[in-house]
Amino acid sequence: MTETDSNVYDVVVLGAGPVGENVADRTRAAGLATAVVESELVGGECSYWACMPSKALLRPVIAQADARRLAGLRQSVQGPLDTAAVLARRDGFTSHWKDDGQVQWIDGIGAGLYRGHGRLTGPREVTVTGPDGERHVLTARHAVAVATGSSAVVPDLPGLADVRPWTSREATSAKAAPGRLIVVGGGVVATEMAAAWQALGSQVTLLVRGKGLLGRMEPFAGELVGDGLTEAGVDVRTGTSLASVTRENGTVVAVTETGDRVEGDEILFATGRAPRTDDIGLDTVGLEPGSWLPVDDSLRVTGSDWLYAVGDVNHRALLTHQGKYQARIAGAAIAARAFGVPLLESDPWGAHAATADHAAVPQVVFTDPEAAAVGLSLAEAEQAGHRVRAVDVELSSVAGAGLYADGYRGRARMVVDLEREILLGVTFVGPGVGELIHSATIAVAGQVPIGRLWHAVPSYPTISEVWLRLLEAYRDN
Repeated sequence: MTETDSNVYDVVVLGAGPVGENVADRTRAAGLATAVVESELVGGECSYWACMPSKALLRPVIAQADARRLAGLRQSVQGPLDTAAVLARRDGFTSHWKDDGQVQWIDGIGAGLYRGHGRLTGPREVTVTGPDGERHVLTARHAVAVATGSSAVVPDLPGLADVRPWTSREATSAKAAPGRLIVVGGGVVATEMAAAWQALGSQVTLLVRGKGLLGRMEPFAGELVGDGLTEAGVDVRTGTSLASVTRENGTVVAVTETGDRVEGDEILFATGRAPRTDDIGLDTVGLEPGSWLPVDDSLRVTGSDWLYAVGDVNHRALLTHQGKYQARIAGAAIAARAFGVPLLESDPWGAHAATADHAAVPQVVFTDPEAAAVGLSLAEAEQAGHRVRAVDVELSSVAGAGLYADGYRGRARMVVDLEREILLGVTFVGPGVGELIHSATIAVAGQVPIGRLWHAVPSYPTISEVWLRLLEAYRDN
């Protein structure tokens, strides 16, 4: 092992996923010398094992389902998907798990790239150990930003170590559809991967410990998505917990706590995430290894004047788009502090405070039907002490929905703060609703009064006309 001379930068970013890349982009644009450290592929989880491959797998599934709902087209799309073609298209979206293009981008913004495992070795210091054992000691004049993301949590079950279970990584990068796939979990990854692999040729059994799916959304979202999965052929079993998992002669055998046996060729655990902070040297700066890192709204770690935690590691909102939003905030805040500019006065846009994480986080579940939500659910709003009213509309009442698909089924809900008459949350479930959620995000984040929304006229005939129906229902009842 050799050690090179220390390298001094203004900012060192630990992790080169979308979040780390955006921090580096903003600090470089401000003129700060920036180094980026990455132990795997530049581009991170989203580019190679999450957002991009999963949505590439799901897009043909949803397009086929939509086509089957249209007279004149449904007879042409009754056959199975071409699984090999779908997987090949997926591979294209992951750049075949090569990061040459992302590396060129880092070079293009003028940031330094260090490949290897980075660890904090003291205040404002990161030591990078490369694949060949060479070490680089990086010093940050102003800030170190931790953007190492999160990893899948696999439960401690008897026999699991010998089973070689799938996590989200294997589920999005598999080279072929298993004949039988057991999926454990009831959240976004579990429902999306159940939908994808069922359509690509697997017989999927979905085991959900709770009473329903998508527990963080409105209850009807999980109900409608569950109905869609069942209609697609997925065996959905709620209220089911596992006692053990083994592999017998190549077959995965999952035994539930009630003694039922479920057999499959592979088993996917989509049962939560943990921060990737266990081996990045947190102990050298007085923090607990493996912990989530609490931050203020400028993404600076509580109690520190130089350490930032951006994206999944701060546990505010484990979503790529929210992490990138935080990265833009953090990069601007780091630059402002580096140049001695007061944060509250330097930017009239309020770009130094990540306020959206508190009240206006949007999310889309790309199942069939899609589920999209932003802000608080009815239960969350009530638990927070707001005086609220939920307004529900069946999407089948909207002319644009009927044109979109024969027999369109879906539902919309807005949660209204009765004191201020603004929206605290909106949920849509139905085919194509993912493209509706940004309008709701603007309404929630902007705290647009209900009276002003009445004058935001939706185009006819589109599914967006559901806004008119929601407002009418609120006004008339």
